[in-house]
Amino acid sequence: MSTRAERQLSAIKLAQDCAHLGARVRTIHHITGLNPREVQRLFFTDPQAIPRGRPPNSLEWYHAANLIARTESSIFVSIYRRLRLTGFGAGETLVSAYRGYQAICQCPHRISFDRAFDLASHTDGIWLARAPVFDVLGCPACGSEFLTAIGSLTAAGDECPFCKLIQRYDADPRLQASFPYRAT
Repeated sequence: MSTRAERQLSAIKLAQDCAHLGARVRTIHHITGLNPREVQRLFFTDPQAIPRGRPPNSLEWYHAANLIARTESSIFVSIYRRLRLTGFGAGETLVSAYRGYQAICQCPHRISFDRAFDLASHTDGIWLARAPVFDVLGCPACGSEFLTAIGSLTAAGDECPFCKLIQRYDADPRLQASFPYRAT
């Protein structure tokens, strides 16, 4: 059993990590439970530094996203899911998975921390979502794990962004720039 002070300090540390990764005040509030005004006071002393704009609020973007964004989303959610299955808390897992995603994918990162929060919410059915909407499936053709809507069935490579990436890689310079070849 942790004390109330330990839980508060843990929430503040998690909020600090989220703020450093570019999270909006409302996202930090959902993850940590800290009051939005307190988050703003603690981490955004300069009013110009507060992340602005509308937070992601629609899941339709994923289904209409380009191949690079779908691939990067799948990378993030795959890392998130693996860490989550080891028993870590959702907030800590989100931060760690996002850092892992940033380490793997080239800049500019197409998935913001708030978008990652939205993906995690709708994959686990937590924070913003009442029930899971996304799932991670293994591709029967390439063996990669990818993000898809719950209930989707996949034939060899039909929905897998990694199979599509491999097919288009030699002909698409954007893919080559986003996912440079690395010798194994």
